[in-house]
Amino acid sequence: MTLIADIEAEQAAFTALRRDIHAHPELAFEEHRTSELVAAQLEQYGLEVHRGLGRTGVVGVLRGTGQRTEGAAERRLGLRADMDALPMPEHNRFAHASKHPGRMHGCGHDGHTTMLLAAAKHLSRHRDFAGTVHFVFQPAEEGGNAGAKAMIDDGLFERFPCDEIYGMHNMPGFAAGHFAFRKGPAMASSNRFDITVRGTGGHAAQPHKAVDTIVIAAEMVGVLQTLISRHKNPIDIAVLSITQIHAGDAYNVLPGEAVIRGTVRTFSTQVLDDIEDQMRRVAETLPQVHGGSGELHFHRAYPPLVNWPEPTEFAMQVAREAFGAGRVTADTPQHGGAEDFSFYLERVPGCYLFLGNGEGAHRESPYEGMGPCELHNPNYDFNDALLPIGASYWVKLVQAFFKRG
Repeated sequence: MTLIADIEAEQAAFTALRRDIHAHPELAFEEHRTSELVAAQLEQYGLEVHRGLGRTGVVGVLRGTGQRTEGAAERRLGLRADMDALPMPEHNRFAHASKHPGRMHGCGHDGHTTMLLAAAKHLSRHRDFAGTVHFVFQPAEEGGNAGAKAMIDDGLFERFPCDEIYGMHNMPGFAAGHFAFRKGPAMASSNRFDITVRGTGGHAAQPHKAVDTIVIAAEMVGVLQTLISRHKNPIDIAVLSITQIHAGDAYNVLPGEAVIRGTVRTFSTQVLDDIEDQMRRVAETLPQVHGGSGELHFHRAYPPLVNWPEPTEFAMQVAREAFGAGRVTADTPQHGGAEDFSFYLERVPGCYLFLGNGEGAHRESPYEGMGPCELHNPNYDFNDALLPIGASYWVKLVQAFFKRG
């Protein structure tokens, strides 16, 4: 593994910075301390800093001093890190555990931010590339808040054009320091729905005088599953999960309304379109069979994340040359989770890649952390050994991008 010497030499300082961010988690669009810390670091490195994109986002602009080929257009590269934490408790008890109950960096965004800052610092001292790098520090990736879309709607690509854009996420369960890629659909769309079933309330001892919304809802759960098993092409991947049913609050009353909630995940917008249309048909017509009515509210949070083939091949080659082919997986399985980096990739060519956070058994000790514990788990912690690896990768990607011409 080839790490950049001055990044490796500053690992202790960046570890302290990462742990400071971890100890002060901030939720979506509330990343005021974090974004100010990021902006201050970038200014200290000598970058041009822009605050407030997408409410709490930050963009650092670094212009290289290298000479472009005569007549060639300026090239612009975007690198993105997410900054927000999760609304969940932290069970770790080490010194840098969250100081704010109910908030936690349980997904490693503190590490993503720090790796990109470390890369920005190194590149600010070594500007011998011909072009401009836009360091995008994004708010509100978690929870369907779509901070990426907020930054785009705020003029991100008009103010900071990018020929290509790249993002990275740590991944427990992958060997620490190993890189994983996938061309094409790599992560699922994220969508949520509410189906409201309306009937006629009544006495539980006289069901013939009511329209029982619980019976309708129970039947609807089964019918909705057939949209996946019998109406979707078997070669297409999709998940429809019912996660909530709410109806009634008494033992002897048939409720006049029931609500079914859940999520749909797909790797194709066309498949999603078909499933939504079929769900609407079921929600509106099935209750009518029983004398009731129904309606569907369908919310599309994040589209599928689809990596562009050529940028993904380029990003893989950078990892192979820097860290060895044995540390690179070219066809990692599709991930059912969602990522709002997908909004960037709908507009700009690029790639979203994974960096292994460590393998091994889940650690229950609240004093350990620092290991392969799954994302969004109260015992999770980012592996600080990745900081110089991720930062070195970003630097090498920047250098290779501008050499590519």
